[in-house]
Amino acid sequence: MNTVNIIPLFVIIPLFSAFFISFIGRFVKRAYINLVSVIACSSLLFLSFSGLNLLRSSAAPALVYKIGGWAPPFGICMVLDGLTNFMLITVNLVAFFVSIYSLNYMDKYTDRPKFLTLFFLMLTGMNGLIVTGDLFNLFVFLEIASIASYALVAFGTEAEELEASFKYTIMGSLASSFIFVGIAFLYGFTSTLNMADMASILSAKQNIWIVNFVAVLFLMGFGLKAALMPFHGWIADAHPSAPASISAMLSGVLIKTLGIYALMRVFFNVLGMTDAYLSVLMFLGSLSIIVAVILALSQWDLKRLLAYHSISQIGYVVLGIGLGTPLGILGGLFHLFNHSIFKSLLFLTSGAIDYSTGTRDLKEMSGLREKLPVTAKTNLIASMSIAGIPPFNGFFSKLIIIFACIQKGCIGYALAAVIGSILTLASFTKVQKFAFFGELKEKYKAITEVPLAMKLSMIGLAIICILGGFLLLPSFRFFLNDAVGVLLEGRDYAKIILK
Repeated sequence: MNTVNIIPLFVIIPLFSAFFISFIGRFVKRAYINLVSVIACSSLLFLSFSGLNLLRSSAAPALVYKIGGWAPPFGICMVLDGLTNFMLITVNLVAFFVSIYSLNYMDKYTDRPKFLTLFFLMLTGMNGLIVTGDLFNLFVFLEIASIASYALVAFGTEAEELEASFKYTIMGSLASSFIFVGIAFLYGFTSTLNMADMASILSAKQNIWIVNFVAVLFLMGFGLKAALMPFHGWIADAHPSAPASISAMLSGVLIKTLGIYALMRVFFNVLGMTDAYLSVLMFLGSLSIIVAVILALSQWDLKRLLAYHSISQIGYVVLGIGLGTPLGILGGLFHLFNHSIFKSLLFLTSGAIDYSTGTRDLKEMSGLREKLPVTAKTNLIASMSIAGIPPFNGFFSKLIIIFACIQKGCIGYALAAVIGSILTLASFTKVQKFAFFGELKEKYKAITEVPLAMKLSMIGLAIICILGGFLLLPSFRFFLNDAVGVLLEGRDYAKIILK
């Protein structure tokens, strides 16, 4: 098989799985549906690592799949490069563990086939957005993922969930409108929708007014999708209301794919990053770090607390990328990967607590480590990771971002990153104290640890939190370096795709 033919499989497999599960769900046993979901997610993860190997063995910096045999810019194309593969591995790794976790967790909900259908549609949208080389198709896949996520937030159908989903839908639709208008302006100016061709035309056909106007639209649109402050209003309701499996996907990968990845791809490889854009990103990143972690400190609903920390940790990613230096981008991308792992784990452990105790209120908990030892240990590992405590993965990516700030002379931003990490540690110290330490309450003495599939997912993510720092070793560094290289190419990305 031609190596580029694996690229459309990232869309075909989850899309087929969504419709297949929807069709057979009412006719077959639950075990068969679970088997389909695990096989599909395992296949996507295997293909993601296969893509990494293909890129390493190929002389070309990118593989291009030409749909219908039509070469870009005349035909639609899908692209596999270092950044694409980095994101595919991140998304499908989290999706794999979430699919395992959901085998038992979703027993508390009534309609597993509908859940898995929406789950795979969301995964279709994320994978499609990552591999597409076309700006309009980026919007189409973004909408597929967004609409599926709106429904998943409301999956429990309680009043709280429906209200949160409504708010999320309104804010998400507003974000999509900004993005669509930006794409329309770019199409009107360049007469093309292929991102590489658009970058090439913008390089030769300067119009600062159009580019800056579109940049503002994209910043608001993708900023809303990423829940970057001050565009964060929807996330504090959406994450607590969704099932834990979906909260892990929303915070772990959805906001990074629809928000951060799309923003990086468009600003660096299409519009062309400028010092002014970088300054805005650094400011918004540091603002998100400090304000969101302060808001998190006052929360007693465990999942709402985690939602505010999603905003804060996205701030680290945006700050690193906003530095625009090789070290800063490396730190930002590394933290994107690390945050996907430890924040997914935190939401899965919060789901495990809710599954066993029936509450998310920290004031109602105490001494749970006695009855939930696996949940307690994995939550501790994730808490230390997000707080940046060595030797866990979050420490290394935060340290790189802080060093990159100092290297560029941005001492104030480095200080903001340090303060944010200290306050994050304080916040998760509170979680450990109220949830897992102290005396076990009488009403929890009969509870038991969560089922095996949920424990396996949490343990798997915890192991990655412990070993994640090894990605900085020379033998594994290419995983990050290739992604950094794509962003540093800037608009020269066009020459690679259109050659």
